[in-house]
Amino acid sequence: MAATLELRVRGDGAFEAALGGLVRGFDNLEPLMERFGGYLESSTIERFDTETAPDGSAWDQSIRAKEEGGQTLTDSAQLKSSIHSEPSGGSVRWGSNKIYARMMNDGGTIRAKNADRLRFRLPGGLGFVSVDQVTIPARPFLGINAEDEAELVTLAEIYAADAAGGLA
Repeated sequence: MAATLELRVRGDGAFEAALGGLVRGFDNLEPLMERFGGYLESSTIERFDTETAPDGSAWDQSIRAKEEGGQTLTDSAQLKSSIHSEPSGGSVRWGSNKIYARMMNDGGTIRAKNADRLRFRLPGGLGFVSVDQVTIPARPFLGINAEDEAELVTLAEIYAADAAGGLA
């Protein structure tokens, strides 16, 4: 389904100038998408600090965080610091370029590819363990909740008001 809106502004009064500014402001949405991206980055990074999913549920604590202290998904902070956004025209993408980001967000099972079993060091100097597979619980950090939606609407309203020169 497609929609088209055509608006012609005539005259040289303040209303016409503001309405013309609004139309021009929405001709190129990339500045708005940059604002959205900045907000979504901040909201996502905050989830690492609070260890909560977009729906507000707490992440399952990792074994490392239980044994050594610290926060889940934040041992080296590489995943947290990889959160970025890419605005393009009328859209914005945000997330991480880390190869393991999807597994950390969605959860899943890891199996050995080049060996019969997985082998890794246990936390706290407890030695090594060899297993067939490891199940990673989902710890969602990407997503938009009601608070995010409200903030994105506010950012759009501010953008529209700025484009209209205070008309909105």
